[in-house]
Amino acid sequence: MLILIKNADIYAPEPGGTCDILLGGGKILRMEADIRIPRKYCEVIDARNLKAVPGFIDGHVHIMGGGGEGGFANRTPDLPLTDAIQGGVTTVVGCLGTDGYTRNMAGLLAKAKGLEEEGISTFAYSGSYGVPLRTLMPTLEEDLLFIDKIIGAGEVALSDHRSSQPTFEAFAQLVAMARRGGMLSGKAGIVNVHLGDGPRGLDFLRRIIAETELSATQMWPTHINRNPHLFEEGITYAKAGGFVDFTTSTLPSYLEEGEIPCAKALRRMLEAGVDPGHITFTSDGQGSLPDWDRHGRLQDIQVGRVTSLFPAVRQAVQEEGIPLETALRVITANPARILKLKAKGRLAPGMDADLVLLDPHNLEVRTVIAKGRLLMKSGKLMAKGTFQ
Repeated sequence: MLILIKNADIYAPEPGGTCDILLGGGKILRMEADIRIPRKYCEVIDARNLKAVPGFIDGHVHIMGGGGEGGFANRTPDLPLTDAIQGGVTTVVGCLGTDGYTRNMAGLLAKAKGLEEEGISTFAYSGSYGVPLRTLMPTLEEDLLFIDKIIGAGEVALSDHRSSQPTFEAFAQLVAMARRGGMLSGKAGIVNVHLGDGPRGLDFLRRIIAETELSATQMWPTHINRNPHLFEEGITYAKAGGFVDFTTSTLPSYLEEGEIPCAKALRRMLEAGVDPGHITFTSDGQGSLPDWDRHGRLQDIQVGRVTSLFPAVRQAVQEEGIPLETALRVITANPARILKLKAKGRLAPGMDADLVLLDPHNLEVRTVIAKGRLLMKSGKLMAKGTFQ
């Protein structure tokens, strides 16, 4: 059935005024004033006084769970569909983390396909923290070429005690394989890089740019807001043309130790002159949030949440004074461009019918549509996962 959204205040993510939006066949069919379709042919949603924005893209989610740093009992649970819906997230990119053994690529793809069947769009990275990558096919290039959902590699860990401590040459070869596989498959071939608290920070990424023919845009470093030193490095790196990603899931202890809240990090980067198109937020949803002591001993462990993604954007608008259209980019147009998800991240005819309706006063998520299907309406869930 068609869905007709009437009188929405459009943020595409740029402000677009008030108009109607017609959805059908999983696509945005029309966006114009006063679209008239007989009600027997469509479901009509009155969006008067609501803001229509693109569905949110979360480019770093442990969809089948992560963790395990404290033993088997610390393995985190997989992503329930309702978390994505309530968070306004209509597209996720699944990844493995520290554990690439009891969690593997076959399981990751199976979970991605399951979430797709349940209602949202899914993609995946090949590999986990370790180098060389544990891919599904013999090489990363083949994963990118022959497995539709795989769009890059990662999350590969650097500057972290949980990293496999790859040499620079091994890391450079990995980025080169991602580049070749991406070119041949027409995909991003992005390398999602986990950065820990170690003093080397972005060193390997800077060396890739300085010592090879590879581009900064082949790498997507995450957790850049985890400490002041890495954040300042990130400003320089982004101003030189690289992408930087902030993590929205956090713990009070992280903030006490110097982690910069995403909303403040966004404002500070923009004030420093960073191109707003080079900044993204991801949730690290279902990943473990371990609390280590200074000797590397695990003290506590919590779970990241996809539902932390948009509240960080809302906070940037409401508390840091960032325009909504700028803040929205970090979870819509920017990740869509970086990941080469050509039908995602914008509201326009021909794009995928992924959109969110927001309350204009408190910017709460009210209605969520993914692939043209109504998943939440006026705050009420219309869909759940198979076993929820």
